[in-house]
Amino acid sequence: MLTAVTISVALHSSLPAAEAPAFDIKLDTISTGFDKKSCWVHPRAGTIPGAVPKVVLTMQKAMLVGSDIFYALNEMRTDDLGKTWSGPVEHTATLGRRDEPNGVVVAASDFWPKWHAKSGKLLGIGHNVRYQNNKVMPAPVRSRETVFSIYDPDKRAWTAWEPLAMPDEPRFFNSGAGCVQRLDLPDGDILLPAYFSAKGGKFSRVAVLRCGFDGQKLSVKAVGNELSVDSDRGVHEPSLTKFRGRYYLTIRHDQRAYITTSGDGLNYGALKPWTWDDGSDLGSYNTQAHWVTHDEALFLCYTRRGAMNDHIPRNRAPLFIGQVDPEKLHVLRATERVLMPQRGAKLGNFGITEVNENETWVTDAEWMQTSGPNYADFTQCTKYGSDNAVFAARIQWKKPNTTWNQR
Repeated sequence: MLTAVTISVALHSSLPAAEAPAFDIKLDTISTGFDKKSCWVHPRAGTIPGAVPKVVLTMQKAMLVGSDIFYALNEMRTDDLGKTWSGPVEHTATLGRRDEPNGVVVAASDFWPKWHAKSGKLLGIGHNVRYQNNKVMPAPVRSRETVFSIYDPDKRAWTAWEPLAMPDEPRFFNSGAGCVQRLDLPDGDILLPAYFSAKGGKFSRVAVLRCGFDGQKLSVKAVGNELSVDSDRGVHEPSLTKFRGRYYLTIRHDQRAYITTSGDGLNYGALKPWTWDDGSDLGSYNTQAHWVTHDEALFLCYTRRGAMNDHIPRNRAPLFIGQVDPEKLHVLRATERVLMPQRGAKLGNFGITEVNENETWVTDAEWMQTSGPNYADFTQCTKYGSDNAVFAARIQWKKPNTTWNQR
């Protein structure tokens, strides 16, 4: 049993309470330390509601040598709102690697558990990655699928991950919903952002899938319009929320992040680069961003340039939160606050968990690879204090977030 360590975070002043809900941030360290060969990555959590909610967090090891060399998903869990954590417990049989023909090995990755209220199940969704000789297969010839698994809280067990069947179209040859923030609808359907490319395709595209989930199987009902930026590698890792009747989608691109909105959740308008309220570029690029949504305000969580962080690969630390103007679609610079500090290692592969009406958690881990040519030189991270800490930044609302369980 692990006891979380709470660290206070310096806060900047926000907008007046009439314009934005006030909140405190408490930074818990869930796990720390690493073996200098691998590190914990992609920690994301889901909440099982109750008088005292249970929070189930999944994460996996990545090798320091190589790129995205992932192993079985592990689970940590708290039944006392983060005072203590059990685990990590490795789920090798159900969430581990699998052998395929011709020496191919496939692993589930980029996983995100979330409570599905209609079915009463904790449903985790991610995608898979294929390896040959323990190296990621080249994207033009590597197929990919979205995968899902269901958690049994009594047995503390996950079902074996299954692929999501996509429409039989060439564009979905390499298709995944890894690292994406989904939106569950009142009727039980799921709006699942995904990204995909055809075999040999140069650019990845984004669309939102409307999926059904009957408590056992996830299935695609409809596919929204295709969103694209045909430069670099295209667009990836979209995340979705709903605020005051409108749908908001943030999307990753190698050079900058984008935002778009929708009235029906499936069909979106033109992509707009993320900016500050003065019109200048937000500085977030080549990593994911996710939403924190309160009844009274919408927030973006992101990393960016220009924070005395050029020694961090892709400027992926600190991790910030800032309020979004839902009409003008920019971040209000005066509201920016630090969720997690920069300690020499990159952050940015994170998740959002709505725990109850009083708290929203942001979870992330210090990824101990550095910039090339020697990506495994973890001393470039540790010299600033990082040690593969797994963090939970607990956003504690001053005013209850009454719609916390309606997304």
